[in-house]
Amino acid sequence: MVLTIDVGNSSTTIGLFDLDGRKVFHSVLGTDKGSTRDQCAVRLMEVFRLYRADITAVTGTVISSVVPPITAAMCGAVELLTGRRPILMGPGVKTGLNIRAEIHAQLGTDIVAFSVAAISKYPTPLVVIDMGTAITMSLLRGNQYDGCIIMPGVHVALEALSQEAAELPHIAIQPPEAILGRNTVDAMRSGVIYGNASMVDGMLDRIEAETGEHLAAVVATGAASPEILRHCRHEIQYDADLLLDGLYLIYQKNTAPRHRN
Repeated sequence: MVLTIDVGNSSTTIGLFDLDGRKVFHSVLGTDKGSTRDQCAVRLMEVFRLYRADITAVTGTVISSVVPPITAAMCGAVELLTGRRPILMGPGVKTGLNIRAEIHAQLGTDIVAFSVAAISKYPTPLVVIDMGTAITMSLLRGNQYDGCIIMPGVHVALEALSQEAAELPHIAIQPPEAILGRNTVDAMRSGVIYGNASMVDGMLDRIEAETGEHLAAVVATGAASPEILRHCRHEIQYDADLLLDGLYLIYQKNTAPRHRN
């Protein structure tokens, strides 16, 4: 079995794939940036116990991390539990993705992973929208990564608004009854839901205008996506497993036996 782990700023996503590439489980935990190797190991064991899976059956692991303080701890935890050193996304790892030279060294490994999955599952040109700590919109043509847009994430922007404006409360993300709120909470909810949906629609229109191409697909992933994107005017497919699927494909690319002529 193949274990896939994505360590993000807000959450850590863990997936387990069987030998036929079928997903056994998909688990999301909050990221604790101060975790030690043993704490990471305990959390991994608890996830396997929760889904009644056998961690000793893991034959390989691939890890993507955008949180340097926890990367070494997570790698150490995996090696402790499985006896095998994980593949860590970064330079030297085969992805099959052609990344524009000027952004190659700056591109997050999570973006690389979900881009690999997207081009294997959807027609191009396509835009992948990831709604996490940040909102990213990535343009893909064939196996080429052409560039991206980065904006404040929904929760980040909302927390900043509540913290900086003393009279604005902390609220849950859910749609109001009407676009014009008649109280503070509904007014904020309208801004969060419809404001972000309009932003996504507007940026998609601008991408098509600048490239002169009609997008063959728009795919979204990330925890905040469903609440926002159902209010967009563009047709957007939601794929919760996109990142983990990409990590699995990258693991296969880097472990497949080489055939001699």
